[in-house]
Amino acid sequence: MPGIAQGHEKTEGVSLMGRGRQKAKATKQAREIKYYTPDTDLTALERELAKTRGERESSSRPVRPDTEERSSGFDPYEDKYGR
Repeated sequence: MPGIAQGHEKTEGVSLMGRGRQKAKATKQAREIKYYTPDTDLTALERELAKTRGERESSSRPVRPDTEERSSGFDPYEDKYGR
């Protein structure tokens, strides 16, 4: 084929690209990916965060009662060391 270097034939409709064009295209694609900012669905984010907070609060350890609410004998070391 005239105009194409020997050993570099066109493969299934894909034309060969020189290294400079290939690098420029890769740079362009990388830049598009880097600066791509999709529309954020803030209501979906809010629902997800609310759901996560609810799960975390229900699965946390039980809260220790305040000192006034504790009955005597609750802590065997309370009399000795005080709190």
